[in-house]
Amino acid sequence: MHEMVFEIMLVLMIVLSIVAIEDRNLIGSVIELSLLTLVFGTALFMLKAPDVALSALVVGGIIIGLFIYTIEEVKGYKG
Repeated sequence: MHEMVFEIMLVLMIVLSIVAIEDRNLIGSVIELSLLTLVFGTALFMLKAPDVALSALVVGGIIIGLFIYTIEEVKGYKG
């Protein structure tokens, strides 16, 4: 059962990666990237690496925050 859940998570990570790349909406892509980061952190936790999982989630959260901030700043730019 544990292996099957892990394999489903790996397939979900591949699908989320493809959907995030193909999405035309930037905010939608960032949301899909955040879901990918969450699934990746969960997979690392299942592999008994909680310190690496926590680091991945923290770095992913910071990057996602920077992406959203940058997208909003570029939308407001009148050049």
